[in-house]
Amino acid sequence: MQDLVVVRGRRTVLPGLSCTLRRGAITGLLGPSGCGKSTLIRSIVGVQQVDSGRVEVLGQPAGSATLRSQIGYVTQEASVYDNLSVRDNVAFFSRVLGVPVSDEDRVIEQVGLADHGGSLAGQLSGGQRSRVSLAVALLGEPPLLVLDEPTVGLDPVLRVELWRLFADLAAAGATILVSSHAMDEAARCDDLILMRSGEILAAGTPAQLCDAAGAQDIESVFLKLVRARGEAA
Repeated sequence: MQDLVVVRGRRTVLPGLSCTLRRGAITGLLGPSGCGKSTLIRSIVGVQQVDSGRVEVLGQPAGSATLRSQIGYVTQEASVYDNLSVRDNVAFFSRVLGVPVSDEDRVIEQVGLADHGGSLAGQLSGGQRSRVSLAVALLGEPPLLVLDEPTVGLDPVLRVELWRLFADLAAAGATILVSSHAMDEAARCDDLILMRSGEILAAGTPAQLCDAAGAQDIESVFLKLVRARGEAA
């Protein structure tokens, strides 16, 4: 991504961002709600109108038709059919993507919903519905996973299990972008992009960011960067 600019009305949401995701790594996109994380993610997936700049995904322009089966995308709001069961939701999207039927059981098991396969999506909790969306995104083992706050509303045990799944997927070669406003999740990422007010404050590995800021954790790094920006302004 190079010099990405997104404008809504008279407000510039993203003022010219540049960043690169490392293949086979988990990159955490961290920042408070409303800082532009979802807009950046939508630009990468190719569903956001971009005013200027270049966004390239897997060697192709973002939004290219050939990328549709190469990207697993999970939005903040669960993208499922409430009147279908967990299994029927997954089966529907597997037919759309043209993946083997055998893949359906795999992804349902991966997100911990094997015991809820027959349950209607509309009768599930918010966290469970989000996991149905994640199961759909995992169909076909796409090389790029883009997950917009996938762990919001989940209990601590399930959060740990999902992060373990993300680590396994990355170890198998998948590139994963995960957004979050929870700074404690930073330690689970290989790389980090810290955002605030539409701008990238810093990017690098957790260790690099902590060393550069002389801080013990990412929350302290973030606060130091915000204060430094305020003093400079």
